[in-house]
Amino acid sequence: MFTRLTRTAAATLVAAGAIATGVAVAPAASASTTHVVCAQDLYVRDTAAGVVIGTLYYGERIRVDRYSPSRQWAYGFAYGNVDKHGWVQNGWFC
Repeated sequence: MFTRLTRTAAATLVAAGAIATGVAVAPAASASTTHVVCAQDLYVRDTAAGVVIGTLYYGERIRVDRYSPSRQWAYGFAYGNVDKHGWVQNGWFC
């Protein structure tokens, strides 16, 4: 219990110090991030390594909500002509 309180207090102090000095604090791990596709085309699939349900093209965007345990696949909302949730192979973002 004491260790958890100490960690929480330390994290609070670090965050407060970062805000006071103008240093950005990293967002929570559960936050979504939008990525731009740098591949010529990138298949969107219904599951990781599953059936293709659409294609994202260079310059289009995907909002990634989570990654597979291996981090080889990213799940999120594919904008552009796909316009639905799906899985894409990780590593093809700018």
